[in-house]
Amino acid sequence: MKRLPHRNTFLRKLIKNIALSVSFLFFSLSIGVIGYHHFFYLTWVDSLYNASLILTGMGPVNSAPTDAAKIFASFYSIYSGVAFLTSVAVIFSPVIHRFLHKFRLDMED
Repeated sequence: MKRLPHRNTFLRKLIKNIALSVSFLFFSLSIGVIGYHHFFYLTWVDSLYNASLILTGMGPVNSAPTDAAKIFASFYSIYSGVAFLTSVAVIFSPVIHRFLHKFRLDMED
């Protein structure tokens, strides 16, 4: 008879996926901070603020002063939407996998 993997195995996978997602989000946020600092001529704190809001889907704070800034903001916004959703999916994948595994075991009994 098959069994559900041990809870410690599940927690290790969950922690690993959270660490991977946080690292990916930090990398994505770094791209935005550097881009906003370079193209929008903002301070580092304002760049962090703008990149954080774009990454979570809330929208920009400052308007783009140049065409290059507008192009950067457009591509960063598209990238950010995909990056954030991917990170959420990676975090929740062990939870969903365990649920489906348990559901399948319950159906087989």
